[in-house]
Formats: sequence, C-alpha cells, structure tokens
Amino acid sequence: MTDIEKLGKWIEESNRIVFFGGAGVSTESGVPDFRSKDGLYNQHDVRFEDYTPEYLLSHSCLVLHPDVFFEFYRQKMDARNVEPNAAHRFLAELEERGKLDAVVTQNIDGLHQKAGSRKVYEIHGSTLRNYCMKCGKSYGPDFIYDSPQPIPRCSCGGTVRCDVTLYEESLPEDAVRGAINAISRADMLIIGGTSLSVYPAASYIHYFNGKHMVVINRDPLQLRLDPENDLEINDSIGKVFSQLQSMR
Repeated sequence: MTDIEKLGKWIEESNRIVFFGGAGVSTESGVPDFRSKDGLYNQHDVRFEDYTPEYLLSHSCLVLHPDVFFEFYRQKMDARNVEPNAAHRFLAELEERGKLDAVVTQNIDGLHQKAGSRKVYEIHGSTLRNYCMKCGKSYGPDFIYDSPQPIPRCSCGGTVRCDVTLYEESLPEDAVRGAINAISRADMLIIGGTSLSVYPAASYIHYFNGKHMVVINRDPLQLRLDPENDLEINDSIGKVFSQLQSMR
C-alpha cells in the first residue's frame, strides 16, 4: 500500500479530522510565505530597507510609524483576488462529507472560507477583517486598500487596522481556545504546509491524542512519529490532495 493509499484509508476510517496548516497551503495559490528564499522577508525593496520585516509587521510599527506600516501592508499583504487551490477545496469537501471537524490555520488570507470551509480557526487573524483602534467599528476587506488617506481613518477619527495578529501581540483567545479543543478531540490530525517554526501556534499539535497524525510538507519535519499509526509525506500538499481526490 502506498503512502497516498494509506492516507486515503485513514481518512475514510476517521470522522473527527482536524487540519493544521501553514503558509505552504497558500503558496500554491500564489501567496508568498515569509521565510523561504522567495518569501516576504527576502524580497528586497528600497522603500523598506531601513526596517526589518518583523518590525514592518509589528505593533510598534503600526503605532510609531503607521505610514510605513500601511504602505508595506498595502503592497505586500493584499490577497483579495487570490483563489483557493486543490488543498483548500479538498478540505472543504471533507468538511461537507462530515469527515473534517475543523481547520486550524496560521494563514491570514481567508482562502479556506473562500473554498467553502465553515469551521476555521484563524489563529493569526485575517486580512479580510478590519476595525477601528479607537471605537471598535468593523470595516470590510477593501477599506484599508481603498482609503484615499495614507493612514486609514474611521468616521470617529481613529485608525482602522487589520484584524491580524502582529508581532508583539497576543493570539486571539477565542480562536486559540477553539483550535486546542478541536485538536484535543480529533481522531486524526493532518499537519500540512508548515515548518512548525512559529510559536506558540506550533505547540498546539501536542494536544492531539487521537489515532493518526499525518504530516504533508515539502521538507521533512523533526517530529517523532509512530511508524504504525503516523505518516509523513514530503511533497506538495495540493498534489497529495489532488491524488486523493482522483482515487475516489
């Protein structure tokens, strides 16, 4: 039995699957990641060369240099016209079939929901939501990008920011609580498109107590897996899920 066949068999035997995903899920849709050689952290741009990438996406930059923050955000973080790929669509189908209990994502692009997934825990927030830092009023995904002002303003005069967890900020409590509860109840955990290098999010997989843990990532991960019940596939997650779909 091939690894793909084994994965397909385990999925059919499971009914509370949770998917834990990272940037590699969205790179196949054209969304750049952060740390790879072509990622945002390695894209040279003279406009931002005086700042580290971590600072440009930090709470300090938002507060102390909002003009720089929003220029970088508008240039680099716009995923409104990006479409879901085979991985997003496969997971939405699993949820529709009653197999997938939840998606836990480190991504902020909203592509899982765009593909049709309903129970998604966005532990780093979303670029599709914005709110006023002063009065809390909510704004849609276009507001920051379409604002004629360098620093987008609410009707109350406050700064409108993205609902994304920036460096120096805590993760959203509701999403974290939901993610941990889902993982702890899961009978199968699929980890995909992540190097598990971003904490504390990466630590959440340790709450898993189910039967099968599956890792799908281009590069090997340093995880201790049970050879009988666990599996690691080092390949494109979109390719793996496309193969699974073609087998049905």
